[in-house]
Amino acid sequence: MTIDPNTPELLTSVPNNIQAAAIVNALADRGIQATMTGTYTSGFQAQAPGWVSIVVRKMDLDAAKQALADLKPDTSDVDWPEFDVDQADDS
Repeated sequence: MTIDPNTPELLTSVPNNIQAAAIVNALADRGIQATMTGTYTSGFQAQAPGWVSIVVRKMDLDAAKQALADLKPDTSDVDWPEFDVDQADDS
């Protein structure tokens, strides 16, 4: 039996389409094609809880896992209690 390298594989799931889009875009920046599924039911848009799944090709799964692992430390650099989203940057 031949394994199709283009078979869709689940990379991860996140609670909303904003987070999913950020991951899909970051993977695209690394040359990895990814797709979101479940965006309609995420964030109670359909009045039902759901998660957004990020799907990649089987042949890209290992690279996508590594890219996702590399991305996670970047998000911890922001000290959210010190970050004021209402304050304009005058620089």
